[in-house]
Parts: sequence; C-alpha cells; structure tokens
Amino acid sequence: MEMVLLTAIGVGGATLFGAILGFVFKDISHKFSDIVLSFAAGVMLAAAILGLILPSLDYGGKFALLITVAGIFAGAAFLNVIDKLVPHLHKLAGVDIEKHNDNKNLNSILLFVMAIAIHNLPEGIAAGVGFGSENIGEALLIAGGIALQNIPEGMVIIGPMLSAGVKPWRTFLIAAATGIVEVIGTLLGYFAVSVSTVILPFALAFAGGTMLYVISDEMIPETHAHGSERGATYALLIGFCVMLVSDVLLR
Repeated sequence: MEMVLLTAIGVGGATLFGAILGFVFKDISHKFSDIVLSFAAGVMLAAAILGLILPSLDYGGKFALLITVAGIFAGAAFLNVIDKLVPHLHKLAGVDIEKHNDNKNLNSILLFVMAIAIHNLPEGIAAGVGFGSENIGEALLIAGGIALQNIPEGMVIIGPMLSAGVKPWRTFLIAAATGIVEVIGTLLGYFAVSVSTVILPFALAFAGGTMLYVISDEMIPETHAHGSERGATYALLIGFCVMLVSDVLLR
C-alpha cells in the first residue's frame, strides 16, 4: 500500500512539476506545445498497450480476448459518455476546441479544470489498476509513463491561463487540483482491483481503453491542429519507443 500511495503522489506531483516549468517558460509556441504533447501521447500509447492491454490478455484466462476487447470498448464508451454529459471546455493550447451543453452559464476556469480532470482521472485509475497484477515492475512502468506524460501536459497549460488573465496563485491551484484528481484516480484503481482480482483483466483493458480514447479523441487532434503534424508524428513515435525500450530493460 505504501508503494501505491507513493506512486499516486508521484503521478500527481509530475503535473505540478510540469506546471512549475510552465511558469518558468511562459511563452511556449504552438509548435513546441504540439511536440511535447505528441511525445506524451506516444508514452501513453505504449503504457496503454504494454502495461494494460497485453497484461489483460495474459490474465484473462479462457475468455481473455473477449474480456480484453470488451474492456477496451467499455473504457472508451465510459469516457465518451462523460465527455457528453459533463459540461466542460477543451482548451489545451489556448484554443477552444469544442464546447458542450450549457457551458455558457459556467465559469470558464471551472470548465477548464473539469476538462483536465476528465483526462487525468482515467490516467490515475490506470496507474492504480496496474498494481493489481502484483507485477511491480509492470505497474511502475505504467505509472512512470503516465508521470512522464504529465510533465509536458502540466507545462503547456500554464501559459494560456496566465495569458487569459488568471492570477498566478490561482493558476497554480488549478494545476494542483488536476494533480490531486490523478492521485484519487490511482487509489480508486488500486482499491477496485484489490476488492476482487476477478475483475483484474477487465479493469486493465478498461483503463487501457480510456487512455486510447484520450489519445485519439483529444491529444492527436490537438497536436495536429496548428501545422506541426510531421514533427508531432515523430514525437509520438519517439515517446512510444522510449516506453518500449524501458519495458524491455525492466523485464
């Protein structure tokens, strides 16, 4: 349990570390933002496949393939439903990507926090679920990958908020809140699989499905929206390979 708690703090703390870097480097260009977010997407993609989906197949037994596929789609559908039901605003690089129902009556900062929370909660759950397999190396790989991608994500959200006139102390509190969400998600994921190991294969695939959804629905479209598609694509490949090499070395 101590390892899980430290991991949860580390995963959430990575967002804060990125936010601190964001205060230091306030004027981040779209191109740089796209590159670092694409790298983060590659890290997440590898963590989802290597740390969650493939282990789900290993633990699924006789119906492993069915359980894993069902879990992936369930995770994606879960985020899709939340994405539609919860009023929020997608604004990762200072550009409003899309708006959902009843947004206009809500504080824009609250909408921004909710959008980040929707992304961070399943990432935290994925980190926690990884510990259910009792393979500490694999669990740390997932958590490390999520923490690694949290640094650039935390970094690129600071500039737009400061430019919008949000006070520095409030900007920092918002970044802290998104990190806390990930800590909560990590603990929820761990306790869910601790209650019953029977759900572990499905839970692993579910967490993997949520991460795949975020990558495809949010991160890749955002990083390809400002003319840096080629650089973003290679950054994603580099992020994926970094995690792949890490997985091989940890075996």
